[in-house]
Amino acid sequence: MTETREEWIRKRAYALWEEEGRPTGRDFKHWEQARAERQALEGSAASPDGKEVKTRKRTASASNANGALKGSAPRKTAGRKSA
Repeated sequence: MTETREEWIRKRAYALWEEEGRPTGRDFKHWEQARAERQALEGSAASPDGKEVKTRKRTASASNANGALKGSAPRKTAGRKSA
């Protein structure tokens, strides 16, 4: 079951409260910190559960001098004719 954004924030705020020794009157601070952390996760390359999403990156070794992937046909250049 997938937890909602608000459930994640609630659980994180509770964890922050516990980590700080359960102080009185700091609930708003913990809630705002948890909300900010969730927002940062949503804006990053991480999934909502906090696990990093792996993206496929093109490396220099995977391309030839024309910038095409190995094994692909060379790109046509405007104004040039092949011999």
